[in-house]
Amino acid sequence: MTTTAVYDQLIAEGYLESRQRSSVYVSANLPDAPIRTRKLNIERQGETLPGNQPVQPFSFGYPDLAAFPYRDWTRINDRVWRAPAKSILGQSHPMGFGPLRSAVASHLREWRGIECTGHQVVITSGLVDALELISDAILTKPSNFIIEEPGHRILSDALTASGMTCIPVPVDQYGFNLAAADVDHHRPVAVAVTPSRQHPLGMTLTFARRLELLDWAKNNDGLILEDDYDGEFRYQGQPLPAMMSLDEGQSVIYIGSFSKVMFPGLRLGYMVLPDNMLSAVADALVLRGPRAAVIAQPVLDEFIRSGALATHIRRMRRLYSERQSALLAALDAHASGLLNARSEPGGMHLVAGLAPRLAAKMTDENISRLAQSIGVKVTPLSSFYFASPARQGLVMGYAAFEPHEITQNVQRLSQALRERVQ
Repeated sequence: MTTTAVYDQLIAEGYLESRQRSSVYVSANLPDAPIRTRKLNIERQGETLPGNQPVQPFSFGYPDLAAFPYRDWTRINDRVWRAPAKSILGQSHPMGFGPLRSAVASHLREWRGIECTGHQVVITSGLVDALELISDAILTKPSNFIIEEPGHRILSDALTASGMTCIPVPVDQYGFNLAAADVDHHRPVAVAVTPSRQHPLGMTLTFARRLELLDWAKNNDGLILEDDYDGEFRYQGQPLPAMMSLDEGQSVIYIGSFSKVMFPGLRLGYMVLPDNMLSAVADALVLRGPRAAVIAQPVLDEFIRSGALATHIRRMRRLYSERQSALLAALDAHASGLLNARSEPGGMHLVAGLAPRLAAKMTDENISRLAQSIGVKVTPLSSFYFASPARQGLVMGYAAFEPHEITQNVQRLSQALRERVQ
């Protein structure tokens, strides 16, 4: 470095000052002493923390992360952020990146039959964020909230934490049953349902039941939360139209997520609001602030508009259908007399029932603990119930696992179970 360059650096850092038509002097206002740092060897200090743990077979709710089109995503990300537009770098809109909201609306019109505009879409960080926002902006607290039995635990926990009293109502083979809810006694302000594919049992809410529920909401100023857990993954025909597509009374809020369609680390979801609820939610967002990550939103916008998301969903529908078949074949070949499951028209998991021989010896919680000891994750169906008696069974995810992994781990689980029931 030349002498002139050294002087320039010292002047830039505030240690020297140059006076016009004079020489260079020590600055009268020296900067604060620099913070002294030292390079740490993190591993030697024993402070290396683990990253994300691998997904255990048969964890449910996880997509196949290896099958995601990362090259397409990376190419779009590079194009967006190499020379980002000022509209991206400025103050973000509380309801989310505008072009993404419009892209989500177009996606829902095509895939779920919802006639909505981008103005009705709110970008969230996921289901919990959406529920907290709805609770803060729309619902009166405390109030009664009808939920499905068995049902979505994350949903019920979030509602309870937001000040709602959750009242479970048993589902039957046709899905949620409003007649069993005793609405005259409980006087709920809202009902939360998973109509496209009941979580976790998998049945579809019938058309007659949907109309009945919509009629109740319209006549009682009630609210319906439609949680579309994994509605895009339907293997027979097109995905069913969402319940919101039937709503003429502005009573349904549709809640979705990209975590299962793409990857959980994205942490982006959305909800579609009726027009009469937009101002209340917008006001709440201004006060609370958005929680959805901004940096991925313009990338996701282009990912949808380019057709990459639609292509990925279609590919995963074929892949997951094959993996469901692999799980059913493995259970039939290796767990006959212990576990039984039936084919489903969609979804990312199956519920395996306990055969009488096994149920006489073990509960689903016992089986879950045994499976964990051999590195297999099966979730007790009883854990989705809020009251007893609970139905026994195992929730087994298949979407994230190759067929050979599915077969191998069914064999291992079956062997461990047979040793216990002999």
